[in-house]
This record gives sequence, structure tokens and C-alpha cells, in this order.
Amino acid sequence: MKRIIFSLYAVSAVLVTSCNSNGKKESELHEVKNASKDTMQHAIDIADKEVKVVAVLFTNVGARAANSIKEIIGNYLQIKNALANDDATAAANSGKIMNENITKLDKSLLTASQKKLFDSIAESLKEGAEHIGNNDDEIIHQREHFATMSEAVYLLVKAFGAGKPIYQDHCPMYNENKGGAMWLSEIKAVNNPYFDTAMSTCGSVKEIIK
Repeated sequence: MKRIIFSLYAVSAVLVTSCNSNGKKESELHEVKNASKDTMQHAIDIADKEVKVVAVLFTNVGARAANSIKEIIGNYLQIKNALANDDATAAANSGKIMNENITKLDKSLLTASQKKLFDSIAESLKEGAEHIGNNDDEIIHQREHFATMSEAVYLLVKAFGAGKPIYQDHCPMYNENKGGAMWLSEIKAVNNPYFDTAMSTCGSVKEIIK
């Protein structure tokens, strides 16, 4: 009987030790998971703080002019998405529409200072849209002109806004790491238009224009 009682005590001790051990492991695992989440959130918070917030220059743009400019920016974003998806044909189609919308914008709807700024970038906008629109079988050529056109669209968005937040992204590897290139996006997630889909996440968000 003493041996049986002793055996029961021994088994109980093992079970208690095992339960405590498992509980400790689960607790440690929970702590590790929480620490990982905290670390990731901390990294996200730091990244968000590094993104510069830029205010739109003109706050008195008339509704008709604003809608025309939104169309142009929308065409640009369609080109961006097409290039990010390696779709030169879709990029060309949007480039042609963008060129038409730039041409038909009624500049009489703009104030003197607004017109002056638009005129300063209109040629770059049209040249980029034309080259992208006329080269539906040359995506490398399209991307070259998209890089130049993005600089002009950046000034357009900073001046007139887009009716929604726009993110300025930068890819350091484009153009053989010689300064890289920027682009604008309607989403915070990076979707690089300068390389094929295998390099879609190359780049980082630098600014948000509101």
C-alpha cells in the first residue's frame, strides 16, 4: 500500500511539473508573439513618422478645373498601375486618354498663378503621355518617360491636389542606382512601376500629399 501511495505521489508530481512546464512554454511563446507584434508595430510607427506630410498649395481651385485635373491625375495613376503589372498596352491606352485630357483642360478656369504653374509643367505632361501612348510594345521606353512625367505630375498634385491623399514613392535602384526615380500612388503599399512584378515591392514611401 505504501508503494502504491508513493507511486501516486510520484506520478502527481510529474504531472504537476509537466503542466507547469507546458504552461511556462505557452506563456513564453505568448510573450515572444507579443514582442514580435510590438516590434513590428514599432517599426511601422517609425516608418509612418518618417513620411513627410505635404499640404496642397492652391485651396481655391474651381470645381470644373479641379475635376479636369483629377482626370489627368487619374490617368497617370492608371499608367502607373499598368506599368506595375507589366501591361504596356493598358499603359498606352491610358497615356492617350491622359494626353487628350491635358489638351482639353480649360485654362481660363484657372487663376493667373494657377495657370502659370500649369503651363510650366504642361509640356512635360504631354510629352510623357504621348510617348507612353505611342509605344504600346516598348515598356522600357514607357518607363523612361514615366519617370520624367512623374516629376511633373508630382508638382501638379502638390499644387492642385487630387481629391484624395496621394503618396510619393521612391525606388533607389532604377536607372542603375543613379539616384533612382519617384512615382505617385493612390495607395500606401509600394507597387513599383519601374521593374517587373518580381520587384514590385522595391521602394519606400517618402511623402503623403493631402
